[in-house]
Amino acid sequence: MEFNFSEDQQLLQQAVRDFLEGECTPAAVRELWETETGRSKTFWSQLAEIGVPGLLVPEDDGGLGMDERDMVLVLEEAGRAALAEPVISTAAVGVPLLVELGELGQSGLTKKWLGPVASGEAILAVGHAQSPFVADAHVADLLLLPQDQDLHAVERGDVTLTAQPSNDQSQRLFSVDWSPSEKTCVAQGTEGAALQGAAFDRGVLACAAEQLGVGQQLIDMAALYTSQRQQFGVAIGTFQAVKHRLANAKVQVEYARAVVYRAAHSVATGSPQRSTDVSMAKVMAGEAALFASKEALQVHGAIGYTYEQDLHIWMKRAWSLDLAFGTSAWHRARLADAIIDGQAPASAFGYCAPGS
Repeated sequence: MEFNFSEDQQLLQQAVRDFLEGECTPAAVRELWETETGRSKTFWSQLAEIGVPGLLVPEDDGGLGMDERDMVLVLEEAGRAALAEPVISTAAVGVPLLVELGELGQSGLTKKWLGPVASGEAILAVGHAQSPFVADAHVADLLLLPQDQDLHAVERGDVTLTAQPSNDQSQRLFSVDWSPSEKTCVAQGTEGAALQGAAFDRGVLACAAEQLGVGQQLIDMAALYTSQRQQFGVAIGTFQAVKHRLANAKVQVEYARAVVYRAAHSVATGSPQRSTDVSMAKVMAGEAALFASKEALQVHGAIGYTYEQDLHIWMKRAWSLDLAFGTSAWHRARLADAIIDGQAPASAFGYCAPGS
């Protein structure tokens, strides 16, 4: 059995990394903080040109027809670059949800939106039961929102948004006021619940993949700083205590990496262990990113606390991703049900979404 990524997958990852290194610089991220939407239509169009929004869109609808095993590497690079654009909500969660809706008879909805999403002309936002807020709802053309077990598709003009504060200036969260109706309902009952569960697990996987990239970037930044900062006439990176801090952070990221990749395989193949695997990935990648944040801040010392230090960008992203698509505590409880008690993984439902 082949456990490595293919050459094509690695080339895709490298292409995305090269693009983001040139375009998604810390200065560019900070510049978006000061804009009204925090997002760039030009940047989103450039991402569409290299195929990111359409990665999971079927080829017949203008996409690349790939799966989560390809997407996980792209999401990792998004985290490494602290990309603010709605890749998770649109490309990783919204697109496959639309594809599944098409398979259940909502072909009109699928045909209307998948093509524009793949070309970068439309953006999706997806609500879920673990949060009362919807990320990137302000730039979304179509919102896919839960109401109990039912799933609704609502266009932006039919909702009222209220912005919510966040400690990560790149994150834009909104409460959504909307009116569910027969016209907006696209899946009901058990079908709607199954779609919501699958979409939630994809969001969990996407966050875990970005957390890998965030953790690695924090380690890289800390390693670079320790090679430049000197005390007693030598670089502080030569001190054993500093080496141990970064080595421990690196070990956590690498242990989490295999778990995240396994979760991507489970999601892509529809494994019965999907929910357990993505929760394990979220817990491990989240811990790794938070640990890397703490260690990177420690080796930077006082300068790490200053607003001008770019370390802030990735530390804030680590914190916000840790809370997105279920907290670590929630995922640990889900794993306890699945592993210790021998029960099925806990449902993602348990929070009443806005509008219900």
